[in-house]
Amino acid sequence: MSTFNILHRPLVTEKTASLDESKVVFRVDLNANKHQIRDAIEAAFDVKVVKVNTSVVAGKAKRWGRNMGKRSNWKKAVITLREGDEINFYGEEEGEL
Repeated sequence: MSTFNILHRPLVTEKTASLDESKVVFRVDLNANKHQIRDAIEAAFDVKVVKVNTSVVAGKAKRWGRNMGKRSNWKKAVITLREGDEINFYGEEEGEL
């Protein structure tokens, strides 16, 4: 798998924004393991990863008319970065407001 097949998108929510600055959350490929996720983050953002925690989020059951269906399962990864490393998703420079 290539780096951009493993990392789908960052998850930026109120809950993830309240985490430490050294932690970021990504939606990743369901079949990717922790070693592949670590290598993809380090290659894409030029940071050092200390720890990777993953969890598979079960898809919700949904109704379309009288038919029942289920959304796909997906995996999220909480990435802990080395002290001093940072991934900036908003394009802000240090010191800007």
